[in-house]
Amino acid sequence: MKMLDILLHVGTLIPVLVIFRKEWIDMIRHPLRNKTLLLLFIASLPTLGVYLLAKKAFPGVDGFAVFDSGWFLGASFLLTAVFLLICDARGRSPSCRKARPGVGTALLMGLFQGVGMIPGVSRSGSTITGGVLSGVRKDAAARFSFMMSAPAILGSLLMEGKDAIEEGYLSQIQLVPTLIGILVACVCGFLAIRLMLKIISRVPMAWFALYLAVIGILYLFLQLQGNPMLPPFAVPAPAMG
Repeated sequence: MKMLDILLHVGTLIPVLVIFRKEWIDMIRHPLRNKTLLLLFIASLPTLGVYLLAKKAFPGVDGFAVFDSGWFLGASFLLTAVFLLICDARGRSPSCRKARPGVGTALLMGLFQGVGMIPGVSRSGSTITGGVLSGVRKDAAARFSFMMSAPAILGSLLMEGKDAIEEGYLSQIQLVPTLIGILVACVCGFLAIRLMLKIISRVPMAWFALYLAVIGILYLFLQLQGNPMLPPFAVPAPAMG
């Protein structure tokens, strides 16, 4: 399932390459003059650091897999809501006017991207918040955030793909349903990125934060009430071999 999930993310990588094709082409043609490629590499370092820290903190369940059961989803929704509210508040500040990210912005957005690896936490919402906190305009932070997804998806594909090949998981993936899933992810990703780039500077993110807060509180309420359909709010113990 994890390999299938990554392949679906590859579907969302395609619109990132298409929509920002001019930037990617310029990076390839002028790797030294164009600083975006270097900034994307810098942004990947904190994300990798968070990933490795999670693997060290939860070795029995392979790092971020500790969240896979869904026990943290309610808190994840609330955390994303907080990020979006912070993004809105900071985005209205006169000091938040930088049109391009710098090294500091790349590092902070990379750190927030690491937090965004927790299921239920919006990767784009968290990284955009990181960019805005560093003084970058929301629209500029959004563009860099979407471009940051490319190395993150490729890195996941390489790491998980290696394990999938070694364990023989690829043979369990059905070709036609997987291709359909990738196509749907590609189309939805394209529409979502286009819409986000158009509305991010016009529509307050507080409305989506309110939606997430309601869902998060409801999820936590049912969870703490012991609803049998939801996992308990506790770190799951690693399965005994």
